[in-house]
Amino acid sequence: MNSRAKPQETQVVSIPALPAVLNEDSFWPFEPKSLEDCGVPESLIESIILQSFLAVGTMTGRILSDRIKLPFPIIEQQLSQLRMRQLVTHARPAALNDFYYSITERGHQRAMNCQKSMTYTGPLPVPLIDYVLSVEAQSGNFTPITESQLRAALCKVSFDASLLDFLGPAVNSNSGIFLYGPPGNGKSTLGRCLADCRGQDIWIPYAIIDDGVIIKLFDQTYHTPTSMRSESDAFLAAQEHDRRWVRIRRPSVIVGGELTMDSLEVRHDARNNICEAPLQLKSNCGCLQIDDFGRQRIAPAELLNRWIVPLESRQDYLTLPTGKKICVPFEQITLFSTNLEPEQLVDEAFMRRVPFKIHVGDPSLEEFIELFRRVCEASEIPWNIDAIERLIDKHYRQANRAFRRCHARDLIHQIRCLCAYRGEPCELRNDNVDQAVRNYFGSSVGGEKPPSRKETPINKPVQLNQADSDRTMVLPKADPDRADTRTRPFPAGQRPLPIPSAKVPGNNPSGNPLTT
Repeated sequence: MNSRAKPQETQVVSIPALPAVLNEDSFWPFEPKSLEDCGVPESLIESIILQSFLAVGTMTGRILSDRIKLPFPIIEQQLSQLRMRQLVTHARPAALNDFYYSITERGHQRAMNCQKSMTYTGPLPVPLIDYVLSVEAQSGNFTPITESQLRAALCKVSFDASLLDFLGPAVNSNSGIFLYGPPGNGKSTLGRCLADCRGQDIWIPYAIIDDGVIIKLFDQTYHTPTSMRSESDAFLAAQEHDRRWVRIRRPSVIVGGELTMDSLEVRHDARNNICEAPLQLKSNCGCLQIDDFGRQRIAPAELLNRWIVPLESRQDYLTLPTGKKICVPFEQITLFSTNLEPEQLVDEAFMRRVPFKIHVGDPSLEEFIELFRRVCEASEIPWNIDAIERLIDKHYRQANRAFRRCHARDLIHQIRCLCAYRGEPCELRNDNVDQAVRNYFGSSVGGEKPPSRKETPINKPVQLNQADSDRTMVLPKADPDRADTRTRPFPAGQRPLPIPSAKVPGNNPSGNPLTT
C-alpha cells in the first residue's frame, strides 16, 4: 500500500490581485488588459485619439498613452487599426520600438466630424457603475477616529477642549453637522480639519461616462494627488493600476456666498458638449462645507429642500443633458457653518436630518492671551504680556467688546504692516497696538466711536450775539443739506447787496435778458 501522503495543492494568486490583498486601501483600480476591460465603446477611444492628434499634432504612441491614460499595448493596437484605415500615419521612428504618428487629411476630416458631437481630449472616462462601486467601497470602510487622532488633526488651531466630545462622534457618524456661533471663532477652520481626520487616501476617476455623456470629476481646486508614502507601500507603488484613476487625499470642498443651485447640478457646456460634476459629487468620501450658511444668493429653504432627501437616503439624483436621471452616492460629511441661530434658518424637518448641532463660542481669557503668544512666536515678534493686558483692559473690557479667535492674527498683522511702513522693528508697543485697533475696529482709542458728520464743527450752527445779528447775510432758502445755507457773519459797516433774480427773456417786455 502506498503510504505517501497526497501533496497539498498550492493556491495560486494572480499578480494583478496582489495590490488588493496587500494594500490597506479598500479599493484598487486594476489596469485594463484589453479594450473590453475599459468599459467604453471603441468609437469613443477613436474619437479621443483623433482629436488629440488634431490638437497636438505629431506625437509618439507613448505620449498619447500618457495623455489619455491607457496602457501602451492598447494604444498601439488602436493606432495600428487607424493606420490601416489611413486616418494616421507614421512620421518617423521613435525610441523603445515606437513611432511618431501624425494625422492624415482623411483623419483630419474624421476628427472634425467627431468635434461636432463632442470636444474632449482628456483621460478616457470610466463607466458610472465603476465609480459608484468605488465610492461604496471607500466611504463605508474607514477606521473610526479616536480622541488622540482628533487632537492631532486640530493641533494647529485653537479650540475649546469640550468640543472634542461633540466633534469626534460627529466625524465617525459620516453625516450632517451644524456648526454655529459668533463670527471669527474658527468654524470654517474646524471644518477644514475634519476631513483630515478621516485619513486614508482615496481613488477617483478623472472623468465618468453614462448614456454617452462625459462628466469631468477631477478638480485641482479640491483634489490633491498623492503617492504611496510609507516604505511598505514601495511594492504597491510599482504595481500597475488603471491610470484613468488618480489617488488623492480625502477631498474638502468649501463653498460660501458664491454657492448657487447650478453648482449642485450637472453643468453642461454647450460649446464642447462636456459636463462638469456638481460639488456634492466632487466631495464624496470627504467633507462638504457650506460656509456662512444663510448668506448665499439662494434662499436657505431652497438649498435645504434640494438636499433633504439625499441627507437621509445617502443618494442623490442628477439629470443629464440627454434627460436621463442617474443615481449617484451622497457619501460625505456635510457641514453647515453659520453665525446665525439654526432655528432662524431651517425647520424641524431639516434639523432632524442634521443630527449634530455644535456651538462654537468665544475663547476664554487664557485662550485669548495664548492666541496672541502663538501668533507673536510665529511672526517672530518679541512677546510683551503687559501690552496685551493693556489691550484687553482698554479696548475690550472698557469698550464692552467680545473676544474672537481671529483678533490675535488680524491685530498682529496690522502691527506688522504698520511697522513695515514706518521702517521700525516690529514690537508690541502701546502706540502700535492703539493704531492697529483704530484700523481694525474703526474706532478711536478707548473704544469711542469717531464723530459722525452731523457732530463735526463744520456742520454746527454758528452762534451769534446781539451785535452781530444786524450784520448777517441770509442766503436763499435751498436744499437743507447744502453747506451754503448756514448763517454767516457779514463784515461790519457793510450791507448785503440785493440778490439778482433772473427773468425769462420771452416774458420781458423791455427786451433786456436780465433785469435787477
